[in-house]
Amino acid sequence: MTDFYQNGIVTTLHQLSRRPLAELEAELISFARMRPMALVLPSLYSELEGPALNKIVEQLAQVPYLNEVVVGLDRADGDQYRHAIRFFSRLPQRTRVLWHDGPRLQEFAAELAAEELAPREPGKGRNVWYCLGYILGSGRAESVALHDCDIVTYDREMLARLIYPVANPHFNYQFCKGYYARVADGKLNGRVSRLLVTPLLRALKKVLGNLDYLEYLDSYRYPLAGEFSFRREVINDIRIPSDWGLEIGVLSEMKRNFSTNRLCQVDIADNYDHKHQDLSLGDDQDGLSKMSIDIIKSIFRKLATQGVVLTPETFRTIKATYYRVGLDFIESYRNDAMMNGLQLDVHKEEQAVEMFAENILKAGNVYFDNSMETPFIPSWNRVSAAFPTLLKRFYAAVGADMKEYGT
Repeated sequence: MTDFYQNGIVTTLHQLSRRPLAELEAELISFARMRPMALVLPSLYSELEGPALNKIVEQLAQVPYLNEVVVGLDRADGDQYRHAIRFFSRLPQRTRVLWHDGPRLQEFAAELAAEELAPREPGKGRNVWYCLGYILGSGRAESVALHDCDIVTYDREMLARLIYPVANPHFNYQFCKGYYARVADGKLNGRVSRLLVTPLLRALKKVLGNLDYLEYLDSYRYPLAGEFSFRREVINDIRIPSDWGLEIGVLSEMKRNFSTNRLCQVDIADNYDHKHQDLSLGDDQDGLSKMSIDIIKSIFRKLATQGVVLTPETFRTIKATYYRVGLDFIESYRNDAMMNGLQLDVHKEEQAVEMFAENILKAGNVYFDNSMETPFIPSWNRVSAAFPTLLKRFYAAVGADMKEYGT
């Protein structure tokens, strides 16, 4: 149970009481009359074979207020897509599975690529972007939630708390970010948030000063959480990265498009765990190493759009400052873990900080070497301007896939 303290410039909605789930869901049912709700599930096919998604579907089958579930399916062939339709058919809500690797949706990808409007690389960002396009084309939801498909501790209360702030017509929030404690199996998890993002933001403040953007990002208790919710109108003008910078990219876009009093974060779980990425110390194209580079690049690019001049000397200074701050954080986490009877491997924590420090320079080099790169997927507003009928055709193509392979 958290306290009521408000940190930073984004409203925090705490879990101050054990409010019965039935009460939350009863309110959401009433909200749904004015603001129909949808859920987006970006998924790899392999997650259908894992332990988490089956439980998630079982929990979602009991949710009474959702109008639509949109599943983005990656890395699936025809037989696997057919299996995915059967897998999600247990859901009583209207459910659509987007087969991103199928011929119909690949035709749309080629059409967009011809105008340089398609996502440039596969990944969660691309998956989410197409799902958001489908939400626009469907027009069945005013409030939308999104969460990952690998949450092994999933409970439908997570979804209720996540979507409540943007579904409640008495609130003015356009966007809500979920947060939680990353503690499982007697250990502190969440290394990239704990050991990279927060120390890096503190280091950037030391080097660059207290920029409003840095203060904003530092207000989020778990900036890399894959769970967030939003009003449908948010979708039209959002420009997101297609790589591991998705979560930071989404937060950056919310800051660009809305006043901070329209944004919030909410405590959605006491216990949260999902699959863990390898640290990948020797491979910066995989695991947490690649993830960290993508995240750092996302932050650097956003700072550049704010008018911050970044040089090789700046990156070296940021690296040195980050390293010192990161090591100090390890001591804080060690003491916190010890007081709570949790395990923390200081050696592995320092290995992570050392790798992240090196990756600050690698991300800086990528930033300079690819100065002409367009890092964001175009907004759906731009796509619709270039192809006025595309959303309707895209919506119809998904329906055609479901009809052909669902029989």
